[in-house]
Amino acid sequence: MSDSVIHSMAGAAGGIVAMTATYPLIFLSTRAAVETRNESKSVYQAVVDIVKREGILGLYSGLNSSLLGIAVTNGVYYYFYERSRGIILASRKGSKGLSTLESIMTGLIAGSATTIISNPIWVVQTSQAVQTMSEPSCDPSTRKATVKKQGFFETIQAILAKDGTSAFWRGIGPALVLVVNPVLQYTVFEQLKNLLITRRTKKLRASGIATAVAVLSDRDYFLLGALSKLVATSSTYPYIVVKSRLQAGHASALKYKSSLDGILTILQEEGIQGLYKGIGSKLVQSVLTAAILFAGQRRIYEITKKALGPLLSK
Repeated sequence: MSDSVIHSMAGAAGGIVAMTATYPLIFLSTRAAVETRNESKSVYQAVVDIVKREGILGLYSGLNSSLLGIAVTNGVYYYFYERSRGIILASRKGSKGLSTLESIMTGLIAGSATTIISNPIWVVQTSQAVQTMSEPSCDPSTRKATVKKQGFFETIQAILAKDGTSAFWRGIGPALVLVVNPVLQYTVFEQLKNLLITRRTKKLRASGIATAVAVLSDRDYFLLGALSKLVATSSTYPYIVVKSRLQAGHASALKYKSSLDGILTILQEEGIQGLYKGIGSKLVQSVLTAAILFAGQRRIYEITKKALGPLLSK
């Protein structure tokens, strides 16, 4: 079994752990992003409203498809990222780290492959997360108190019946633009990691250990993962709003001619705040997920590789 496959398995497992821990925040940010009415609700108010209408499990609508989505997304991403990274590093000698340009190229390859493969799953997840919301054009007073929630396969059938197979590629435009999100995240992470290792290695060697190489701790990976995701999500959030609205399939969003047109339309109709609806819960969720993922993926990778050591040596 190759290193790339082990990284892929570890990434998928780490993603499932992180997604399970932070899903209510994903649910809240998705709903806030899709909502076009200028309603001012705190995270606490949004939670109370959902719990009253749908119960505590309402905060986990779409979790099943999200777990599948994050497993596929992280598995594919880590596979292509580590595969591309390995090819680049094997092509030259004397360096164990990627340059900024190489990090960007590696992230673009992995991100594009991941987006194309996983988009249908995220369409299902977004549809499940917003299925008890009314259409944005509807009067709030006409909202139904309860709406039958559909499972994963029921949601797929409903999407197929209503819009056909093409619906599973809603939002692919802004989703591909958002490839820059993990590119930014992994580029920032890789460069911060290289900088930290270099600085600590110099300190170790200055203290008299000539061949010492610094090793980062789980805490280091946690903090670096959190910081890199904070930079990436803050920079790309308007496209996350457009993607969520398109994937939800609401009629008003399907009128957007392009990602840029979606952003301009939201600016015109809802103001600058419309492009940042739900960013508070999204930032908290993204930072926590990335931190847990980076720390967890590394640990799971080491455990898996150690367990498979005898098999890999044969």
